[in-house]
Amino acid sequence: MKIYRNPDVMWREEDEYKARAYEGLEKGEDVERIGTSVLYHNGMMLSLNILGTEIWKRCEGRTLDEIVSELAGIFDVGTEVLKKDAEAFIAELKEKGYVGYE
Repeated sequence: MKIYRNPDVMWREEDEYKARAYEGLEKGEDVERIGTSVLYHNGMMLSLNILGTEIWKRCEGRTLDEIVSELAGIFDVGTEVLKKDAEAFIAELKEKGYVGYE
């Protein structure tokens, strides 16, 4: 199944925090708590960390496996762990109406 962002969701990347997160990744720091983008839909706001942001940006007609394959080259984490995390995150986005499947 291909995953698509809901076109009604407003979002923006926070460039300053994104840069800080990537700098931290380069140094091997834990950057999980740095919000790098914000999504807004139906009165709900969601802050995404760097992994969430990169998953979100790829939800434009790609499959889960395609997204994981692209991210495996960016993040230093095992493919199976990355797939499990991405799958859970996308399921959460689906439940909240931020993405859909086709």
